[in-house]
Amino acid sequence: MNITVIGAGAWGTALAISVAARHCVTLWGRDVAQIAAMHAARCNQRYLPDVSLPENLSLSSDFSAALKDAELVILAVPTAALRLTLQRIAQAGHPACGVVWLCKGFEAHTSLLPHQVAEQVLPSDFHRGVLSGPSFALEVARGLPTALVMASADEAFAQRTAQALHHSRLRVYASNDVIGVEVGGAVKNVMAIAAGVCDGMQLGNNARAALITRGLAEITRLGLKLGGRTETLGGLSGAGDLILTCTGDLSRNRRVGLLLAQELSLDEILGQLGHVAEGVYAVREAHQLALRLGVDMPICDAVYRVLYDHVPTREMVAQLLNRTASLEFSH
Repeated sequence: MNITVIGAGAWGTALAISVAARHCVTLWGRDVAQIAAMHAARCNQRYLPDVSLPENLSLSSDFSAALKDAELVILAVPTAALRLTLQRIAQAGHPACGVVWLCKGFEAHTSLLPHQVAEQVLPSDFHRGVLSGPSFALEVARGLPTALVMASADEAFAQRTAQALHHSRLRVYASNDVIGVEVGGAVKNVMAIAAGVCDGMQLGNNARAALITRGLAEITRLGLKLGGRTETLGGLSGAGDLILTCTGDLSRNRRVGLLLAQELSLDEILGQLGHVAEGVYAVREAHQLALRLGVDMPICDAVYRVLYDHVPTREMVAQLLNRTASLEFSH
């Protein structure tokens, strides 16, 4: 299969390397100089300097040329760039093909999930879906075992695409619960910020385990309200991704929380990261959705208030710890 990956950041490069084991893959990046440097060095010095690019992986900075023969287009762009990228595909005059996105979050100001953006932009004859799950780019690029979920409302497309991407080091499961997969991927980043605060304040392993579990409860409440399914939210793209992002040292969102615990400002934190931390933006939309839909999300609310209402981190932790006791499960 001819596959084009749009976006030469860490995740796009890692997936392109992995998929190139079975397919003809072109990796497109908008930065002409970066693509030229990657071609010369056969590695992505900016994001994955220690991983070599396979010889059969093609590189391009020409959007039209990269799309020309693509049977499947994988979008490895931030949520903020999804609409524009889909518009470019729709306007390119390329024959209908499969389009899969990797981004995890909500569109700013609209609170739309990625599949809702795609419904507004892509022609109806394009197959579309989301690929998500617990996956640090560096580990995927190095060929370490990873499991993902490929979700589409078109279950046959989900199964075909899962089979095409699947190999011994990248296990891909099919699903038709797009909402559940996307909500899990978006909100786990918010919970990872909270977990970073927990670790940064040295509250202990017990506290972190409790936070992850209660965070999953919040994700599930929102996911069900939006139309997702319980089993999806408790699966790879929900609980699995949540656990990884809340505990792994490679997590950018957890890093945000660690720095918040040091009382750094959001601007200082983003300046240090150098990468996108989707949870910083997803929390605004998740907070608004929770208020609009009447979904109880105290951890999400706490992260929002620290980031955007400038409430001191220690004050918000104290407020969470002093919440009134209640039933673990309520109906």
